[in-house]
Amino acid sequence: MTVELKEYPDREMLALSLADRIASQLAQHLRGNDSATLCVPGGTSPAPVFETLSGTDIEWDRVTVVLGDERWVDGDHKRSNSRLLRRHLLKDKAAAASYIDLYTGDASPDLAVDGLVQRLAPHLPLTVVLLGMGNDMHTASLFPGADHLQAAMAPDAPPVMAIRAEGAEEPRITLTRPVLSDAINLHVLIMGPEKRDALERAQHMDPLQAPIRAFLDVATVHWAE
Repeated sequence: MTVELKEYPDREMLALSLADRIASQLAQHLRGNDSATLCVPGGTSPAPVFETLSGTDIEWDRVTVVLGDERWVDGDHKRSNSRLLRRHLLKDKAAAASYIDLYTGDASPDLAVDGLVQRLAPHLPLTVVLLGMGNDMHTASLFPGADHLQAAMAPDAPPVMAIRAEGAEEPRITLTRPVLSDAINLHVLIMGPEKRDALERAQHMDPLQAPIRAFLDVATVHWAE
């Protein structure tokens, strides 16, 4: 397979270029549609992209933001992806965006699935999806060896599922393979030599062993050292 890979001279250039690309795709979509949806990853790697994007001059009041996955912790918890998103993206001009919080306060993520599926339905297909990747080749909370990975990767998977994995600490809620891969625009952000090596290994693996593999045929991968 041939991956569409964009290499950048440094991480700063990657953040600026990728933020500009995402903003352009959202703006282009809004020219012909009432609204747009941006799906983003947690973790610290995309923070510089978010910082640039948050000040971009697009019609944020017509954009809905959702995470690709969330740990089942309160929004003020240090491991909450929502907390990172509020700090780095949902501010400045992007404060006008709507936000679908995957953490609902239910006792477990399983109890939140039906409601989240209903909330997400009007926003599909997703306009722009940005995915990250772990060294184990997981993306969103689609972890190798996770309890419901096969179901979450199936073509008929619901848009949202609860999932648990040995290396994931907390239970998770995640968007699934079909809803992510059906996005109008799909990007993957990776940084450093370890992630580049993992990406190259993933290209020759089964998606159940390397979940990021499921998206590489339709994504643009952005990488800097």
